[in-house]
Formats: sequence, C-alpha cells, structure tokens
Amino acid sequence: MVAVPARAERSVDWLQVFLGGVLIAAGDAAFATTVWFSWDANGFTKVFQSIAVGVLGKASYDGGVPAALLGAALHLFMATTFVAIYTLVARRVPGLLRGIAAKGPLYGIVLYVGMNFVVMPLSRVGRSPSFTHPDWIAMSVVAHMVFGTICVLFARRALGRDA
Repeated sequence: MVAVPARAERSVDWLQVFLGGVLIAAGDAAFATTVWFSWDANGFTKVFQSIAVGVLGKASYDGGVPAALLGAALHLFMATTFVAIYTLVARRVPGLLRGIAAKGPLYGIVLYVGMNFVVMPLSRVGRSPSFTHPDWIAMSVVAHMVFGTICVLFARRALGRDA
C-alpha cells in the first residue's frame, strides 16, 4: 500500500494577520469616534470603555484609562481574530482568496451579524443594537463590509497571495 502524503498546508505569515487586525481596529475606532464620540482624548477613552463594557459591564465607564486600555486590547484582539479566522479558513478553501470585491463585503456582513447578534448579547452588554437609528445600522454595515474586505486582503498577504 502506498502512503498518500498529507496535503501541504500553506504557512501563515502571522505578521500580516496582525497588521490587518491593527488596520481594522484603527479604522473601527476612527469610525466609532466619528459617529458617536468626539475626536479628543475623552472621546477615544469612551470608545474603548464602551468595548470594555462587554467584560466589565457598566462599571467600565467608571474605570477610567485602565478600562479604556482593556477595551483597546480587546478591540485589537477581536479585529485580529477576524483576520485570523478568514486566513485559516481560506488556507483550507483557497477559493475564498479570489473575488475580493464580493467575498470581502460578504464577510463583513457576517462579522456585523456575528458581533451584534451573537457576541454582544452573550457579553455583559447583553443586547443587540437598537433599530431606532437605521442610519447608524447602515453606516455600521458598510463599515463592516470595508473591514471584511481588509480581512480578505490581509488573508491573501498572510498566505503569500499578494495581488
């Protein structure tokens, strides 16, 4: 009997995964600051405290800079995880690396739904987004579509498929 060699897996350039996560985290923080907060130290503190609410609950807003730093770390972790998940799945399903213009926005919609209707309700936030501001929802979905596209682009880079 002849042994069948294991399928050669592409190695992952984890620096590219991390850089994609940094870009998404920075873009999302800029988006949130523009839409909901102010462009000053207090605004950025509030952005990241609002992320830390998922772990600390409402006490996050009384936690000052340490709570904001926790929120920033969680935000970077989640954004990097988005890129890592796409990269690892695309490593097994290389077709996900083609058709960036379609697959990126679709992945972004998956990210939006997952974060807002799974992660947030299961966290200390305990709820999904309100539907009282459909304009905010539309802007958030579009932003996530951009983030999904960044995930695909950096997954391509991480797997050595620059193009």
